[in-house]
Amino acid sequence: MSWPKPQLQEFCRIIQGGRSGLSGNDFVPEGIPAYGAGGLNGYLPTHEFDEPAVILSSIGARCGKCFYAEGKWASLANTQLIFPDTTKADVRFLWIQLNDESRWHRSGTGQPFIKPSDVKTHRVLLPPLAEQRRIAEVLDRAEALRAKRRAALAHLDALTQSLFLDLFGDPATNPKRWPMKQLGDVATEVYRYPAYYGITYEDDGVPEIRGELLNADGSMVTDRTRLRFISAKTSARFPKTVLATGDLVMSVRRTIGKIGLVPPELAGGQITANLIRIALDQTVLDPLFAWNVTQTAFFKQQITNACSSTTILTIKAPDLKRLPVPLPPISLQREFARRVTAVEALKTAQRASLAELDALFATLQHRGFRGEL
Repeated sequence: MSWPKPQLQEFCRIIQGGRSGLSGNDFVPEGIPAYGAGGLNGYLPTHEFDEPAVILSSIGARCGKCFYAEGKWASLANTQLIFPDTTKADVRFLWIQLNDESRWHRSGTGQPFIKPSDVKTHRVLLPPLAEQRRIAEVLDRAEALRAKRRAALAHLDALTQSLFLDLFGDPATNPKRWPMKQLGDVATEVYRYPAYYGITYEDDGVPEIRGELLNADGSMVTDRTRLRFISAKTSARFPKTVLATGDLVMSVRRTIGKIGLVPPELAGGQITANLIRIALDQTVLDPLFAWNVTQTAFFKQQITNACSSTTILTIKAPDLKRLPVPLPPISLQREFARRVTAVEALKTAQRASLAELDALFATLQHRGFRGEL
């Protein structure tokens, strides 16, 4: 189906955002939504507009990101505001189409930006208004399903934290008066090589674990296409940092305190010099419980306090060994681990469902803009 592809300036009023001069210094706890380059940045006491529009982030690493505003709202600097003629364009249809960072031409190098002239001459597909509304409605329904999955994942993340606090309390106050032990007393190894040298890589062999393979949720990247490999002979030179299932791996240089829990797939792997291996005594400390301890504000503060720096922030193994950890009965730790494992199974199912919905949304979007929906 052939639809017209006009420039935005042919049917939109386009103005610079932030003309009122308001900024974060003017924010109030509740009030009028204020949109900047990062989206909804805060709230202001007065409104600037009372009509729907597409807000384009026009400066920075995420320039090209778009936001939809309706009702009373205000704009901040580093944005371009796009007000379509609503007799010709549905605002939500336009927003869905424009909210694709890859479609925008960026200028600049260190600080990319989108020129106002490029916004005005940017072309979009513009089917009949009724068709725009129909496509937007279909995509809105698909997006609502995606939003529900994201909300479910957020609730499951919060559930794990609630389980921990319910069973063990906050380690900072230790309301259940668990014994506190130094990490070195409940670990069989806390070790980092000061140098990691003479390494050659092979097509296959012992996985080399780097800091970028540690995920925020404690998981570690196991996709072999993202791994590098060293020979068993090379790995044998560093026996104290060969990983076992249930070890903790922590970044100890620059990005301090990022911690992963070693899965069976990476057992036998070897860490680089910017990581430290914490091998737990699993007769007294369950790995999943231990990882959740490391994610508490209490433990993170202990890490911060133990860091040293000349030019690069780092933490040394002896200082890490002295950090305190609570030690509830191992049976209670394992009950917690059992519950968390069940929650993780639910999260895995929700992530898979979200991935399917993301693919569905992309397909619907592609077909919608080709006139095939």
